[in-house]
Amino acid sequence: MIERTSVKSILEGECKEKRVTVYGWIRTARSGKNVAFASITDGSVSSGLQVVFDRDKFDDVSGLATGACIRVSGSIVDSPGAEQSREVNADELEIIGPVGEDYPLQKKKHSIEFLRSMPHLRARTNTFGAVFRMSHHLSLAIHRFFDENGFFFIHAPLITTSDAEGAGEAFQVTSMPLESITIKNGEVDYSMDYFKRQAFLTVSAQLEAEPLALAMGKVYTFGPTFRADPSDTRFHTAEFWMIEPEMAFFDLDDDISLIKDFIKFTARYLHEKCPEEISFFNRFYEKKLKERYSMLMESDFARITYTDAFELLKKNSGTFEVEPEWGSDISTEYERFLAEQHFGCPVFVTDYPAAIKPFYMRLNDDRRTVACTDLLFPQVGEIVGGSQREERLDVLSIRAKECGIDLDDYSWYFDLRKWGSAPHSGFGLGFERLLMYLTGMENIRDVIPFPRSKGKMI
Repeated sequence: MIERTSVKSILEGECKEKRVTVYGWIRTARSGKNVAFASITDGSVSSGLQVVFDRDKFDDVSGLATGACIRVSGSIVDSPGAEQSREVNADELEIIGPVGEDYPLQKKKHSIEFLRSMPHLRARTNTFGAVFRMSHHLSLAIHRFFDENGFFFIHAPLITTSDAEGAGEAFQVTSMPLESITIKNGEVDYSMDYFKRQAFLTVSAQLEAEPLALAMGKVYTFGPTFRADPSDTRFHTAEFWMIEPEMAFFDLDDDISLIKDFIKFTARYLHEKCPEEISFFNRFYEKKLKERYSMLMESDFARITYTDAFELLKKNSGTFEVEPEWGSDISTEYERFLAEQHFGCPVFVTDYPAAIKPFYMRLNDDRRTVACTDLLFPQVGEIVGGSQREERLDVLSIRAKECGIDLDDYSWYFDLRKWGSAPHSGFGLGFERLLMYLTGMENIRDVIPFPRSKGKMI
């Protein structure tokens, strides 16, 4: 068994031992005539631990190079430096994993673009170590919120036959060798495929979560989803994680209330658990990050219908590149106007036209709009999408036909409306987009350890 003391326990005063053994990677090192210094990290905390090497004890400190993995034994002493209260005076040193001059992270500062090219190493930097520690705490916050609110965590399938979003951007899954696929009457013969029919990687767990909600009351999924989206923006990637709760006996107002409670809970949780990381990002990446947390925790989120939003946009149409028109989607520039300039806080936009929304959203009494909402954040735009689901079989069937949905493919979904149907609602939230907002990172590729996007995979 490897006996060691974590850097976190030393810096935060949890360690009561005077003599410790520490393992870690060197962030920086410098050497003088009488003493050498190394700042090491083991990943347990953002700050590095300063280790002091008396040159009378250590003749050769050439192995103290940035990136090297070392084992150090020594005594904990008060630090005279301003950066930390404790340091270690070393009396033993072992270079476990040396590095050469070709180690690519020698310099103190590297561009985000450069680090993006080597995801296998970038977690060793201050920035990405902080990102992935906050990712951990955000994940815990998600599970804690739903557990404390009576939800059951379920695992939805990653391989599915449905495209819940209806956008046709799913990755196809097949066991057939692509070079020998059989074509019959102009169509692929799936009789030799593993599932004997066309299958895809999931784009959403919603459709599979609904049956569980209509049996267990409140459930949620938190897992990977996949989109073969050709967009190459800072918000798009091919593989990401989604939080998707489904709740029986919830209408749209209940759904919106839950979304607001969820956002506020996660902001408070990270604010409490990650003060060092938040301060780091506030200093180097987003100067108003701390204000974001205050806004999320303290403000009342605004609410406006799609129709009223477009009336408001038309009154300010001179500020937009494209004239606002009822029936079109709310573009990014419209989203940011509403959230940043008009309301100055997160805003729920509700009741979109049925023609631009999926078939499963509940049709309102006006027969033109559906009971749905998007939550728009300042600086970002849409972050959450949710709706009350259509529980009426006749209405759902009509909407599905209008959207070109094959009723046979979704027969099990329609069964839910035949046998014991009930009002229910849910929402979807991209984990990485929320993490972007809570760290101030501007590109989704920088909050995913190994991002996958069009034409790019390490």
